[in-house]
Amino acid sequence: MAAQNSSIPPSNVEYGGDEISALVLDPGYASVRAGFAGEDVPKSVTPSYYGMLPSGNDRKYLFGDNSIHTPLAGISIGNPMSKDGTVEDWDTATNLWEYAVTSRLTNAKPGNPMSNGLNDDNKLEKRDLDVEMEGVEEQEKPLEENPLLMTETGWNSGKSREKGIEIAMENWGCPAYWLARSGVLAAFAAGKPTALVIDLGASNVSITPVHDGLILKKGVARSPLAGNFISDQLRLLFSTSQPPIPLTPHYLVTSKTPVDAGSPPQATYRSFAAPDSAPHDSFRRLQEERVLMEFKESVVQVWPGPGRLAGHSQHGATNEEVAKAHPGRPFEMPDGWNQMFGPERYRPAEGLFDVKMALSDASNPAPQAGQTLPALIQSSLSQVDVDIRPHLLSNVVVTGGTSMLHGFTDRLNHELMTLYPGPRVRISAPGNMYERKFASWIGGSILASLGTFHQMWISKKEYDEHGPGIVEKRCK
Repeated sequence: MAAQNSSIPPSNVEYGGDEISALVLDPGYASVRAGFAGEDVPKSVTPSYYGMLPSGNDRKYLFGDNSIHTPLAGISIGNPMSKDGTVEDWDTATNLWEYAVTSRLTNAKPGNPMSNGLNDDNKLEKRDLDVEMEGVEEQEKPLEENPLLMTETGWNSGKSREKGIEIAMENWGCPAYWLARSGVLAAFAAGKPTALVIDLGASNVSITPVHDGLILKKGVARSPLAGNFISDQLRLLFSTSQPPIPLTPHYLVTSKTPVDAGSPPQATYRSFAAPDSAPHDSFRRLQEERVLMEFKESVVQVWPGPGRLAGHSQHGATNEEVAKAHPGRPFEMPDGWNQMFGPERYRPAEGLFDVKMALSDASNPAPQAGQTLPALIQSSLSQVDVDIRPHLLSNVVVTGGTSMLHGFTDRLNHELMTLYPGPRVRISAPGNMYERKFASWIGGSILASLGTFHQMWISKKEYDEHGPGIVEKRCK
């Protein structure tokens, strides 16, 4: 299909002109990032987890930080995304994304004026109001003024891509739409048209080779050894420690007394009178995850090298013995239990690079050798043209929240130099937390705000003509 002539200015209604900002929506397993194109960071960052409350025969859904962290009776926690980073439950995902956009960026859909409390004394006949309200549902859609750029994983299916444009055009009434791969956008955010993008999220780590702004699909590799894997490693580390380390979330502790390091906690715990007044187990797991997140941010480190944690140093001693000489890091649990963590703080993240060091049990099987980061990078680069490899290795872009682990980029650099001693390896990993965590969103914000991009949008008119299949033809 011929692109629109770039010399003709866009219609403000049809495309993202100067007056109307495009919206950028970047959904992930842990959070949904949303904001206006041209801004530095997303204004709305909403957890992908949602709460469900029993309400008669039905269920009430709760979205947003405040709602899902309150221990209400019978609350359970769900996630519309599957472990591979693609959408599993489209109905809930649509509501969650709409909440992410309307709660911070645009206004929510107007409700029925009959139920807003202002008409209680007016003796208006209901049928008159029905006449006035007839067209409201069709007229008022949450994004009918904003073009929408959405991100997707490099392995998203054609069916999911079509479903995305269907929601944007039909449910939200978007005037224009574009779908972009998150790997390409992360490369754009780093200012690189050609890059090897290493994205460590909550549920997945992915390697995406990008050449001249296009994804090299054969070279996309991914594995589940990411943030949630490290959380599972921590749970195993805590349960196998002697004595076991207690993992009590904040909501179960009503008061605590300071204790010495390693001593049992002295705390008063919250109890629920009846089983149905307590939150569901899934709620407790999410709250434990918040404690583990804090632990990952302040204690967990990646072994910096040289060599692997299971290896030997130049002086013949094992690296685990060398690690004992490093100063420890303290951490206090919500119930007051505290300890100095020594060499064991290197263990949870070591499984990303060396499967032999990963902890495992019946419910957490040991990872396979091909799932580690060095193996994924090798597998990805082996699928691309030999001439492109040196360009990719000199433009390695690191993104994702899990890549913020202390010492991660130094270790990655060491592993890449060992794998590829010939080519020059250069890693681009911004120190700014927002640039690292939200690289895909920032890339989308840059792209959608470019003056030359307006000719790329898929308009509502084109969608009506060609149907959802147009996204496969246009968004390569």
